Amino acid sequence: MTGRLGVRAGLVIGLVLVIGFFAAANFVPESTRLASGLLPDQGMRLGLDLQGGIHWVLGVKLDVAEEHELDFLRGALERQLEDDGVSVDRLAVDGNRLVVDASAEPAREAVKAWAAENDVLHEVSGGTGPLEYGLSDAWRKEVRDRGMRQVLEVLRRRIDDPIQGIPESVVTRQGDDRVLVQIPGGQISRGSARELLRTTGVLEFKLVRDEAPSEELLKARYPDGLPDGTEIVFENDPETDRVINAFLVSKSAQVTGDYLTDARMNFDNRQRPIVSFTFNSEGGKIFSELTAANIGTRLAIVLDDRVYSAPNIRSRIGSRGQIEGRFTNQEAADLAVVLRAGSLAVPVTIEEERTVGPALGADSIKRGVEASILGLVLIVAFASIYYRLSGLYASAALLVNLVLLVGVMSLFESTLTLPGLAGVVLTVGMAVDANVIIFERIREELRASKTPRAAIATGFNKAFWTIMDANITTLITAIVLFEYGTGPIQGFAVTLSIGILTSVFSALVVTRLLFALYPGTRHVESLSI
Repeated sequence: MTGRLGVRAGLVIGLVLVIGFFAAANFVPESTRLASGLLPDQGMRLGLDLQGGIHWVLGVKLDVAEEHELDFLRGALERQLEDDGVSVDRLAVDGNRLVVDASAEPAREAVKAWAAENDVLHEVSGGTGPLEYGLSDAWRKEVRDRGMRQVLEVLRRRIDDPIQGIPESVVTRQGDDRVLVQIPGGQISRGSARELLRTTGVLEFKLVRDEAPSEELLKARYPDGLPDGTEIVFENDPETDRVINAFLVSKSAQVTGDYLTDARMNFDNRQRPIVSFTFNSEGGKIFSELTAANIGTRLAIVLDDRVYSAPNIRSRIGSRGQIEGRFTNQEAADLAVVLRAGSLAVPVTIEEERTVGPALGADSIKRGVEASILGLVLIVAFASIYYRLSGLYASAALLVNLVLLVGVMSLFESTLTLPGLAGVVLTVGMAVDANVIIFERIREELRASKTPRAAIATGFNKAFWTIMDANITTLITAIVLFEYGTGPIQGFAVTLSIGILTSVFSALVVTRLLFALYPGTRHVESLSI
């Protein structure tokens, strides 16, 4: 063996051994991997269909999105009427209608003129009674589509959050008003997952005007009713849900979570979990002015009408702050995820819930492995009989291909799904195809009376672009499937893409290396092909 050939063989063997190390980690129990300190902590992930998990179909209450849009238009109309010095008797949103009760004719005309300028509204009833407006059909469709996009984006950011999220989960649209969510088992409890859906994520900071241990005691201080523009919010015990404190706060928030740029779980100096948050520059300025003007006042931190903490403002606070409460680590982590993802303005409900059992996945894995082994045995038998020693070379390259395929997927922690298993079986069938092209080219050169050594060199050179062309076009198709597909389709595309790359490497590098080892530079009369 020449020095150059030895270097090539060493590099290929070293690469196969390193990647094979990651492939082997999948067959070692997790406890053993962690205890060894050498093997990777995680290998190839299993999808929902192989390891089980949670399957949800969520209904999105898009009627709420329409009500929010009407409330926005109500505010715009109210501001316009104030600017024009026009007053009305009543201006409110009632279900899917914007209702304006105006007895004075000038006020009615002003409202009608404003509505005519906004083509997003159409008049439902008028005459001498209250004016009622609904969203136009085109704008109603736009509002519902926008609501679905917002729900999908927030759920994806919460469930697939890069810091505390659930890897390899699926969140995709299903129909006009439903969302499909699939969460692989063992990564989050069902209760924690439900909490991510239940929490809408509307964060508000409100100055506390008064407080008492219960709602009754607080209301007793105001026999004539609560002051205008105020409401009562509660701080509950996280374990018993019992009311700890009732706070009188303004209905409108002084600062909202819309200004947040980041939120993370941390620990205070007593090692209790807290949630640290950061405002953007505008939010930091508002928060700084608010805290500077209200030193000594309590500030309620309210998420979805629940007070998490109400600390005293001791000094000016800039763009950074923290939420303290009697959190568990998981509660603090979940709260940070919700705050980072943003508010879920449109509520969702679980319409269908299924639990995919791991036993079904184990049976699928078993059948997939059996199919792969059967395909491998048949291909090795065919190649060995039809191509003799060269067929054994192709079989060795095929085994290397499988090791590389599993190892690369493990190295990048790719997800193996049931369609991905089909991709593995397909890769086994396709892997020998490149070798067949090479061997037939070599046979043609031998028939043209070339020496074995020249036939091998020419066969590989002529087959190179044929193999590359066929595999590049297939790879492009796999990339398109991954980009535009979801769930199972992406799982198949991942396996197929990696399988294409490892197949080409095995055929053009490993098989050629075996021919270089034997016959190599030896003078032989014929090839075993």
